[in-house]
Amino acid sequence: MSTSVIESKGYIAGTEAPFIQEMSEITHHMWSLGWDELNGGNVSYLLDEEEVAKYINIRESLRTIKLTFPVQELSGKYFIVTGSGKYFRNVIKDPEANLGVLRVSDSGESVEVLWGLRDGAVPTSELASHFMSHIERLKVDPAHRIVLHTHATNVIAMTFTHDLDELKFTKTLWEMCTECLVVFPDGVSVIPWIVPGSSEIGRATADKMKEYRVVIWPQHGIFVTGATMDATFGLVETIEKAAIVYNLIGGREIKQKITDRQLADLAAAFHVTPKAGILEL
Repeated sequence: MSTSVIESKGYIAGTEAPFIQEMSEITHHMWSLGWDELNGGNVSYLLDEEEVAKYINIRESLRTIKLTFPVQELSGKYFIVTGSGKYFRNVIKDPEANLGVLRVSDSGESVEVLWGLRDGAVPTSELASHFMSHIERLKVDPAHRIVLHTHATNVIAMTFTHDLDELKFTKTLWEMCTECLVVFPDGVSVIPWIVPGSSEIGRATADKMKEYRVVIWPQHGIFVTGATMDATFGLVETIEKAAIVYNLIGGREIKQKITDRQLADLAAAFHVTPKAGILEL
């Protein structure tokens, strides 16, 4: 349905919706930071029906897209997602061509396109990973809303030079910047290298999401979840900053660092519980 048709039926133009503006802005930030080259990266955002209905006609769908995997747990839920093959640098200029608002069918076997994905575009190729992760995060965090995948440059670089044991990876990140333990006390998880866009990588990522908000994809990027766009983006920023510091240090001798005792004191001061098995006290 075109913007003009929506307006004629009493709906505000879709692009004025706060959730569309938020997606447009965050994808632009990710591109400007160099995290999402070409058509790399994808974002999905779980929306409330009431908010969607203010801006988009939810009684009519533009078309239906069959899913290759059932997601009955998400039936009737609304999402805004980035499109497959779309460049993040173009989203802010033309949201309707690069984003789509979807509703999962009652059976969970398809999605209805309610807005966007113009000219036959389809949702991100990582939709399986996103939906599987949404399902798992909602089980542990009812406030969960965002799944964000990006090719954070220094996180990728770190996966070439650092042990991929997730407890060791987490501890190194904590040691790089004082704020890290406070921002992600639950740590980061790491999966093996798996072909992107596959159900296999979706299942492996979702399995980690039972305990973590962050999954590192070696030589590829980072998969992060959260309750708000700001919090989720900020989580990536913090991890990427720590990875930058790690890479700047390189192989040089470290003469001083944040100790385990100091990390424990930091956790106590900010009332967070560090991931078990990392600190040696």
